[in-house]
Amino acid sequence: MKLNLLAFAAHPDDAELACSGTLIKYKKQGKKVGIVDLTRGEMSTRGSAIIRTEESNASTLKMNIDFRINLELEDSKLVEDQESLSKIIAQIRILKPEVVFCNSLSDRHPDHGIAGKMVARACFLAGLRKYEVAVDGIFLEAWRPQNVFHYIQDFYAKPDFVVDISDHMQDKMDTIMCFKSQFYDPESKEPTTPISTPDFLEFVKSRAREFGREIHVSFAEGFISERALKIDDIFAL
Repeated sequence: MKLNLLAFAAHPDDAELACSGTLIKYKKQGKKVGIVDLTRGEMSTRGSAIIRTEESNASTLKMNIDFRINLELEDSKLVEDQESLSKIIAQIRILKPEVVFCNSLSDRHPDHGIAGKMVARACFLAGLRKYEVAVDGIFLEAWRPQNVFHYIQDFYAKPDFVVDISDHMQDKMDTIMCFKSQFYDPESKEPTTPISTPDFLEFVKSRAREFGREIHVSFAEGFISERALKIDDIFAL
């Protein structure tokens, strides 16, 4: 399967929180869209790895995306080592995405920054013909995405561009709420966390409103590019 757009996420709900509106938007436009989760989120205060997997499956169905896999790296112990890089590179070369989304380079959870840097590096290394990575004894052909963009999650960062998701904001919130163990549930008996209160869900909406206001729409998601973006026609902006 060749994907147009592939989002990498340190934890199973990162993509939902930060860029699911954009993923849904392009899926509805007919693009091939997928997600690669690096860990199962097994270190979360609430829920468990099994529950997070079930929730991830539910979210995947709701988004109707084409592909999702979990690399099962260690949650809260992410390191940029050869084994982790090779697993990420393998997915890039197998799925051949044109555009990659990944975590912010700096965020509240340390895994986010590590994942953002590691995925960006893997996207570059995946394009080196002599950088060998094999799956089941088969060496994978080099592939480098056209663009790598970091989505903005917890910490605020000024975006280089924003995507209008006004028509898909409710879809975004529905995918987030698939992760019932992590977010507000008045019937839950588990410990309260910074993301399990009603205020956090309002924060998610407010962030989307803030980015939307910059382009005079109701809701948007912001992204950061590590390199300059090519513009052919300034009047098309």
